[in-house]
Amino acid sequence: MAVDVGLAHLDRPFDYLVPAELADTAVPGCRVRVRFGGQLADGFVLARVADTDFTGRLGFLERVVSAVPVLAPEVVELARAVADRYGGTLADVLRLAVPPRHARAERAAPEPAPTGPLPEPDGAGWRGYPAGPAFLRALADGRAPRAVLTALPGDDWAARLADALAAVAAGGRGGLAVVPDARDLDRLDAALTDRLGAGRHVAIAASLGPEQRYRRFLRAVRGEVPVVIGTRAAMFAPVPALGLVAIFDDGDDLHADDHAPYPHAREVLLTRAQQTGAAALLAGYARSAEAQLLLATGWAKPITADRAALRAAAPRVIATGDEFQLSRDPSAAAARLPGVAVRAAREALAAGAPVLVQVPRRGYLPVVVCQRCRARTRCPQCAGPLAVPAAGGFPVCRWCGHTAGGYRCPECGGRELRAAVIGARRTAEELGRAFPGAVVRTSGRDGVLAAVDAEPAVVVSTPGAEPVAADGYGAVLLLDSWALLTRADLRAAEETLRRWLAAAVLARPADAGGRVVVVADASVPVVQALVRFDAAGFAERELADRRALGFPPAVRMASLTGTAPAIAELLAAATLPDGTDELGPVPVATPRAAPDAPERERLLLRVPRPQAPALALALRAATAVRSARKGADPVRVQVDPLDLL
Repeated sequence: MAVDVGLAHLDRPFDYLVPAELADTAVPGCRVRVRFGGQLADGFVLARVADTDFTGRLGFLERVVSAVPVLAPEVVELARAVADRYGGTLADVLRLAVPPRHARAERAAPEPAPTGPLPEPDGAGWRGYPAGPAFLRALADGRAPRAVLTALPGDDWAARLADALAAVAAGGRGGLAVVPDARDLDRLDAALTDRLGAGRHVAIAASLGPEQRYRRFLRAVRGEVPVVIGTRAAMFAPVPALGLVAIFDDGDDLHADDHAPYPHAREVLLTRAQQTGAAALLAGYARSAEAQLLLATGWAKPITADRAALRAAAPRVIATGDEFQLSRDPSAAAARLPGVAVRAAREALAAGAPVLVQVPRRGYLPVVVCQRCRARTRCPQCAGPLAVPAAGGFPVCRWCGHTAGGYRCPECGGRELRAAVIGARRTAEELGRAFPGAVVRTSGRDGVLAAVDAEPAVVVSTPGAEPVAADGYGAVLLLDSWALLTRADLRAAEETLRRWLAAAVLARPADAGGRVVVVADASVPVVQALVRFDAAGFAERELADRRALGFPPAVRMASLTGTAPAIAELLAAATLPDGTDELGPVPVATPRAAPDAPERERLLLRVPRPQAPALALALRAATAVRSARKGADPVRVQVDPLDLL
């Protein structure tokens, strides 16, 4: 029995007796209620056995909430592995894996299953990739290839994932695909309906209402559909005879769950592939360092197009300096547009094509960069990012807390620092003045556009909210690049290229007049990668740099956040593996904290990758000790957090 108790020292199965009247309904995987610690608690039946090694007095099940077996054995095994990897508890993972019960959805009659054979998969879209057709054949033949797909500019990523899912379904197995957000899910849903027909897959997302989400979950549990797709809410979805797990844009931070134990959809799916022997596909226009590590270790193989196909599909990319080369037009200068960007936009509008302008959204952490060369400031002790906590203060490392007084830029020797500022709020208004008479539309926090027509208009979008143009954009302008490049984030360069490529691939090919103008120095490596559309080469360099500096994913890190006494108590109870590096602690700001609230700190622990299981086990054991002792102040434990600041 898995009892829903969130205490780390009680993270284990418990034995209960099954009353005779519940013998037929208390099946493995069903929901039950049990008496635990004098109170009723929810739980799942993991297995029915004839005897027990418990020597005390066993209690009885109180009742069976539902006889529907919603927790499959494969999901139990997966949840246990995820809990172990992230130093969490099985109960926490099961809350993410199984949605809340909805009685009306259980009572509803099953939807009629589509009749007739599955359509034959059409792999025409994969012929642009030399290894693509072989990958699809392997899926259809029941094999388990593992691949990282770097999609061509202008290629429909949703159609490629739908092809792969259709191929594995045609081979008699199930498929599971996870995408970052609801807009991506709608695209994949439409592509799958086109490939498989209606009723052969379900789309699961946390944004669905409770009844609709549970109804679709039950269709997957009952094996009524061969394919399940969704946002990260679907990463634990049960899929009978799982043959393929796929994820699109695995570098998107939306794939990381913000509930304990904070699992990442990519790692959950890779664990499923490892446990079940299923195929795996990581697809995207960019490539994360984690995906590159899979290729470097030989766990997966690359699927890329040759350079000739890339040149034919890609738009022309122009890199230009920022405020030093602003247009002489005062209105364009106010919109932070260089002259070349103004010309590209006006020519596209005159040709009847829309123009996309990507501007970083508000909310990026202000950091400091070199005043002379704009290089990111790094701590001389641990290479972490520097920030100035107060006006006139010295730069302080956001990782180890070292004060870098007398900082000198290692690139140019400059001593003066500046803030990387942005001004996204008024961009649409400024562009309206720069292009009088043009329709200006926005896509972002106040409303996301899914698509725009093929007519002249200026579309201002925040990263991740770029609408698709019917025939592609005539010009794509990437503004305020330094606001992305100088973020206080380990993944700043990788994230910048990912966001730039997401916008650049929406432009028309170069031979159709498509141009991308990035307002940044062409000598910056990430800008060079964009100019060449070289996501693979940039990922190789990024992984090599992180290996040299000792950053993830070349190493594994854990973050401990809490009060200083609580962290010290947890460390005292933990037997950390040999070679564990401690970075920090540093103070952590607590929004809306009470004036008398104790100050919180964060400590980073770094270990080589082979030591990662030992680190997670040690932290889980120490958390259990504090839980048994009823430690007053909690400590948040995150293994491989995306945010290391």
